[in-house]
Amino acid sequence: MPFLMIRNDITKVTADAIVNPANRQYVEQTFGYDLSRTCDEIRPYYCHVEICQQTVPEAIIAFLESTGFEDALRNAVSLGGDSDTLACITGGIAEAFYGMPQELRAETLKRLPEDLRAAYELFRQNLERRM
Repeated sequence: MPFLMIRNDITKVTADAIVNPANRQYVEQTFGYDLSRTCDEIRPYYCHVEICQQTVPEAIIAFLESTGFEDALRNAVSLGGDSDTLACITGGIAEAFYGMPQELRAETLKRLPEDLRAAYELFRQNLERRM
């Protein structure tokens, strides 16, 4: 099985596991993350931090409160602070759990400059060859 497929499977299992309350408790205890807060509780106090203990839990919470891929990203960005990092982490979990809507993928690619679209296409083709 190619590495990318294994990695995607692991990400999907991880995303599925976080939703399970027993697994959520394990993550909290093992990594010291407080996942009991809500986005509404985080927003007023969250600021730009580059410490995983103050970024990863917030990203997970943004995912846990979401109803879909785009909603997860909106939750992450709405927290403020280091929103690009939050959205990257949340987006990775959400993509594994929900998938990315094709129309959003197409719109995103359409907005990229030609050189970045070409780089994306090259990357995608290389991944497909490995699978």
